[in-house]
Amino acid sequence: MAPISLLAAIDSTSHIHLIIGSNSLAAARCAKSLEVGAKPLLIAAETADLPYALQKRIDNGGVEWLKKSFEDEDVLRLGREEVTSVVDAVFVTMGPKDPLSAHISQLCRRNRIPVNVADAPSLCTFSLLATHTDGPLQIGVTTNGRGCKLSSRIRREISSSLPPQLGLACTRLGTIRRRIQEEDHLSHAALAGHLDEEDSIDQTASFNKLVTEADLDAQKNRRIRWLSQICEYWPLRRLANITDEDVDSVLSSYASDPEISAPLDTTQLDARGERMGRIILAGSGPGHPDLLTRATHKAILSADIILADKLVPSGVLDLIPRRTPVHIARKFPGNAERAQEELLELGLAGLKAGKTVLRLKQGDPYIYGRGGEEFEYFRKEGYGEVISVLPGITSALSAPLFAGIPATQRAVSDQVLICTGTGRKGKPTVPPEFVDTRTVVFLMALHRITGLVADLTTWDSEDAKKVHEDGSVDESRKLWPKSTPCAVIERATCPDQRVIRTTLEFVAAAIEEEGSRPPGLLVLGAACEVLYKSDKGRKWAVEQGLKGFEDFGALGLEELVVSEKDRPDSIVRGDSYGRELKV
Repeated sequence: MAPISLLAAIDSTSHIHLIIGSNSLAAARCAKSLEVGAKPLLIAAETADLPYALQKRIDNGGVEWLKKSFEDEDVLRLGREEVTSVVDAVFVTMGPKDPLSAHISQLCRRNRIPVNVADAPSLCTFSLLATHTDGPLQIGVTTNGRGCKLSSRIRREISSSLPPQLGLACTRLGTIRRRIQEEDHLSHAALAGHLDEEDSIDQTASFNKLVTEADLDAQKNRRIRWLSQICEYWPLRRLANITDEDVDSVLSSYASDPEISAPLDTTQLDARGERMGRIILAGSGPGHPDLLTRATHKAILSADIILADKLVPSGVLDLIPRRTPVHIARKFPGNAERAQEELLELGLAGLKAGKTVLRLKQGDPYIYGRGGEEFEYFRKEGYGEVISVLPGITSALSAPLFAGIPATQRAVSDQVLICTGTGRKGKPTVPPEFVDTRTVVFLMALHRITGLVADLTTWDSEDAKKVHEDGSVDESRKLWPKSTPCAVIERATCPDQRVIRTTLEFVAAAIEEEGSRPPGLLVLGAACEVLYKSDKGRKWAVEQGLKGFEDFGALGLEELVVSEKDRPDSIVRGDSYGRELKV
């Protein structure tokens, strides 16, 4: 079995590090030296072409460049005076193929100077670990030269599993330890003072015998042991949330009676952590509960309160446990903005009460879901550190798929454009110009389909004029041919999905005659006819139902839906779309 390394943390403040080479690794070694408080000296030829980052550090005075070739005497004369000018460490960046690397390694070994040679473990007396640094907390991983990429991967895995601000917790716990030591020192000093003044103070001999050196040592040991138990048994998440007030609480709650053992009480810290609350912005996908992400499903099951968009389907709402209160947006014509404000107010109230609030959105929260606006709102309210955003499958891409429309197809469509048909406060948006290899998906557009078609196919549409402040018409925009294939997809991925296949010329008439079944979207472009060719002479065709998906039973709806006794009984709905109302 190969020997393992002795891992150690070295205080390199004011040390002299000799870096030999002029490549990108030399730049990284100089950066690391500066990071740990050392002074890097770079040895490279005057004609060397240095990396930009390294040159910038030299220009700023952080790195000293010795424009010369390496000499054996450099390791013995360029160091600090207090260590007789011997350098503290040498980094060789040229790699093992350069003969100078082996020579410098032997030289440093003879003089007992730590040396690191790039990609040559056999020439090194020390190696650099893949490190995670968070304030005073440092975690290092090494594979002892077997694979630096693997050690970096392991380091990332470890660091990603740790709660944030754990380094700050280390600082605060260090404060507790230091205060224990300071109070112990003061106690001993006070006791020594009493003993020195014993003859001049009118007290009995038994007074000073109440507290002895042994008593103080025992008390200090108990407090240190108690602190060790806190570090050992408190969850890392709680330790990461520790504050200065918690430090005072921990110290004051220590039992001063030497005969009483101080209990481990995390109640106050747990309660404070819960009071912080948490907000989750999550996408529920296009509709079918099997298309939820596992992360969003877990959030549904664990949330304290759920604020849902009104178009989140009943199949997803059925997954909510009975105990969880649900508020569904009261968005109806003329009340959309107020309904949004109401959801934000409810979310903020839940956060202030220390609740985990799930803001459940249809599709993806950042694709016309106001997710970015809500993130900014809660951040401005001071909750930026407790916001989580979970993606969802957007209907803009999944609805065409379930309608048999590939959003991109070689030789047909090489780009996808996602647009909204309705701008802020219901105003029309600027219509995109025609590109024959483009697939365009319009969300929130079917209620004004006539105006949208006019915007796309003419320059003098009244709606198109409204988007220009001066009322002018942009005639440079390339118009969409009325023969362009399109599809209206409604209730995508739900059992009652409906697809209307037609062209721009007839899409408004088709919706008027067939009726509307929200939520729906419009897909426009040649990709609409890649897999399904329209019948000649037919203005439109209608397809009913979801086909080819439930046969697979992706997750199995019966595995996701909670039992009847766990169904939500505190749901406030603004619009149920035929679903049962529970208030």
